[in-house]
Amino acid sequence: MPIIVGNNTADAELFLSVSSAGTSVVHTLDELRRALAEAPEEHAVVLGPGVDLEAAAALADNLRVTRPAVSVILMRRRVDSSVLAEALKSGMRDVVEERDLTGLGEAIKRAHQVYRAVTAPGDRADDAPNGRLVTVFSPKGGVGKTTVAANLCVALAARHLRVCLVDLDLGFGDVAITLQLVPARTIADAVTLESDLDFAVLEPLLTSHRSGFSTLVAPAQPDGMEPIRGPQVSRILAVLKRSFDYVVVDTSPAFDEPALQAFDETDELLLVTTLDVPTLKNVKIACETLDLLGFPKSRRHLVLNRADDKVGLSPDKVETTLDMRIAQAIPTSTEVAKATNAGDPITASHPRHPVSRAVNRLADTVMGVRSASATPVDVHSAAEVRSRPTGARRAAPKRGLLRRAGK
Repeated sequence: MPIIVGNNTADAELFLSVSSAGTSVVHTLDELRRALAEAPEEHAVVLGPGVDLEAAAALADNLRVTRPAVSVILMRRRVDSSVLAEALKSGMRDVVEERDLTGLGEAIKRAHQVYRAVTAPGDRADDAPNGRLVTVFSPKGGVGKTTVAANLCVALAARHLRVCLVDLDLGFGDVAITLQLVPARTIADAVTLESDLDFAVLEPLLTSHRSGFSTLVAPAQPDGMEPIRGPQVSRILAVLKRSFDYVVVDTSPAFDEPALQAFDETDELLLVTTLDVPTLKNVKIACETLDLLGFPKSRRHLVLNRADDKVGLSPDKVETTLDMRIAQAIPTSTEVAKATNAGDPITASHPRHPVSRAVNRLADTVMGVRSASATPVDVHSAAEVRSRPTGARRAAPKRGLLRRAGK
């Protein structure tokens, strides 16, 4: 039952129209404080556009400590970068434009979800083990890396796991467009907030997909954004790992600083290749580079995408060339592109499709379990390749790849 701070009757009536029954309206911050004192189970506070930003930030900063289960939602007539930065630094969970009633309703729903998560019985977040980090990489563009990452997130989320997909291809990231998301905020917003970074600050930057996982997307227009350095990537991933069971990272097709930092933090690395000579050449060089950087072979898993393309190369040739066994092959299908064009990864829209079954076995691989429903398939069949579990879950060692790469 949110409490709304509205300076005039028109604002109050407008906000009430998208709020749940039992929502109350007050007119000053002093009235709000008294109302909160009488409502120990309150989960959301909506600060109308007439509330002074500095006073709103002070209130949010106080509530973040004294009432961490209460989400502060700020309404502004115009949302710009300075308003957003001030709001997020003070711990507000959402910033919504004044007339965006749909956005306000969604923010209130998220506030209720946060309240339930924070107040649920169980271990405290500080005592909970970190989640697992899975990095999806290919040194060649166009091999379906983002498609593999997105479908893997669907498969993991379907197992009732908390999953976040992070787009670290900061120049040409495709996560948002692949999932047909229109994010209000991106990873670029986290750069200026790094010193204050915790999940209360990072959570409003996430965009949810209807399949049940969260995303932290790359900026649509990277021109002018500050470069994201390795330590910033490390802090972002550390916060997400404390809040999600699995964090899946989609990298650029280069050994840039964000990718190297992701490698340094990752538990499992999925190398995506296809049946063409240029891609195999690039993946071979990438494997040699990973050797030089000291990245353990035991944590690398080769994913053969579009495995049944009739192009004169076989899985045998792939394994021989790369000196690496195929962990999972994913067949070719026009349904993959159709599903992507609809904004629904095929694992969500067609869960029984051969591609979806292959992705689910890949999820088994990164989880270190063998799928009970998987039937053995010849590794060199044209359609699918049996997944090879990686064993028990282990903590990833710190490798210092950035230092070894001279970054």
